[in-house]
Amino acid sequence: MIKYLAVLLGLIWCQVLNAQDNYRMIAIGFYNLENLFDTVNDTLINDEDFLPAGKNAWTDEKYAEKLTNMAYVISQIATEHTKAGLSVFGVSEIENRKVLEDLANQDALKSRNYQIVHFDSPDRRGVDVALLYNPLHFHPVASTSIPLLVYENGEREFTRDILMVKGLLDGDTVTFLVNHWPSRRGGEEVSAYKRNKGAKMCRDITDSLYAANPNHRVVIMGDLNDDPTSPSIKGFLRAKFKVSDIEDGDIFNPMWDYYHRGIGSNAFRDSWSLFDQLMFNSPWLKKTRQVIPTTKHLFLIRNSLFKILANTRDILSGLIVVRTIKADTVTIFRFTHFLSRKLKFVPDLS
Repeated sequence: MIKYLAVLLGLIWCQVLNAQDNYRMIAIGFYNLENLFDTVNDTLINDEDFLPAGKNAWTDEKYAEKLTNMAYVISQIATEHTKAGLSVFGVSEIENRKVLEDLANQDALKSRNYQIVHFDSPDRRGVDVALLYNPLHFHPVASTSIPLLVYENGEREFTRDILMVKGLLDGDTVTFLVNHWPSRRGGEEVSAYKRNKGAKMCRDITDSLYAANPNHRVVIMGDLNDDPTSPSIKGFLRAKFKVSDIEDGDIFNPMWDYYHRGIGSNAFRDSWSLFDQLMFNSPWLKKTRQVIPTTKHLFLIRNSLFKILANTRDILSGLIVVRTIKADTVTIFRFTHFLSRKLKFVPDLS
């Protein structure tokens, strides 16, 4: 029998090895690295703001600090369930392959020997998506970058491609679809068709893989710039929110449960959204398996916490991750994991 546990922005994949319920656990996740740029000018993309003389005064010191912060947080994710931490995780908002190599070579992650699947996207801001994996647990056999073709006023809007990686996860065939759908720039409703296109593409790919092999497992992950209740997720991806409603070929979205309870993954102008999502298709939910959304390890971050947090150094010794553009300034942040062992304060989270 195989059991599954779903956690925020990640899955813990648990395989029973024998009748004594000894588990092999594999963690899958997603993390938006929020403009992880190096300090080198690339004339082929728009990276001028992230140069030492640019708008964000992006120096080698700030870049190094951000790498250290992100690596430390990633190293902690899922370690309460498995010493290996994340075996496979998607990322978004990265400039190029080099920044991922720099990230994987940080002291906190180096021992895991993370490998990288990455293609350059035509995004106007110069950011891409990618997949990192521990080769002890996942073996990719095919990968491709699928263009997301959207148009505005008759002209193509260059955005992130969808990364598709097929491989063997602990011996089972799994395909990962890593997304960063177009933003809500210009307004949620007027830009919705762009995200609807990304959702339909993910649905078509998932259906095609399932039709060829009803046991083919698919994980859809990414910063979707939409909530679990948005038309892109409910209407075009046709994701369902209750395990009891899942039929063969369906897609299950455990993130709705968090959203329904007011838990978000990003905050903007005191409003919570749950844009960072992770979903999977019906072969993950056979009758011999179960998916249990849980918030056992979650803290709901209230607006009052904004006033408490001063900079990224405080955050690293606090309970959440703060993703910043400038390493010394709190801007928009999202949480994925909680470092409570070094908690220096106990804010009111009621």
